[in-house]
Amino acid sequence: MIPIYWKQATQELTERDEVIGNLILCFNDAALDSRDNAFVTLARSIVGQQISVKAAESVWQKIIVTLPEITPRTIHLAEEIELRSCGLSHRKISYLQELSQHFLDGALNEADWKEMDDEALIVQLTQIQGIGRWTAEMFLIFHMLRPDILPLADIGLQRAISRHYNANQPMDKSSMRILAKSWQPWRSVATWYLWRSLDPLPVNY
Repeated sequence: MIPIYWKQATQELTERDEVIGNLILCFNDAALDSRDNAFVTLARSIVGQQISVKAAESVWQKIIVTLPEITPRTIHLAEEIELRSCGLSHRKISYLQELSQHFLDGALNEADWKEMDDEALIVQLTQIQGIGRWTAEMFLIFHMLRPDILPLADIGLQRAISRHYNANQPMDKSSMRILAKSWQPWRSVATWYLWRSLDPLPVNY
């Protein structure tokens, strides 16, 4: 499901920011797309913590091969040795099983999420062990399709901003936030195109 706001967002970002406008021209073959599966998106985000997109995809493909399907029940019942063979650390396995338990218990009420603002939803999700702010932000971007998320701790976003705006020199988070003001209320979209500039394959969770 492609966001209904995508066309408006790309038009407005093109008018406001030359760098983003050029990236939109270069990568106009795809858009942010939700898998429409909350558990899978959160699980993929946990798998992707602190590793490259390529490494995360490799681990995820091994999980798909190892398990009959990816559901809270199959993850919860999987043997640790099976998940370790996919490249998951003990800590990430613990996080995935904790997430699975929340879904199995009904502790997460997806019906409420649409009515919650970004920060409220981030606060709720980060109560779960293994879900920090970055993971929650990935969920808001890739599952909820929230248009104005700026994941300042994301290494890919940091690298892209350094490359395109600061002569390959690091930029602190405060400066990144100031730079991104002109992208509002479409910071998720700008972030997605900056990711694309690092990797021609669209990032997805």
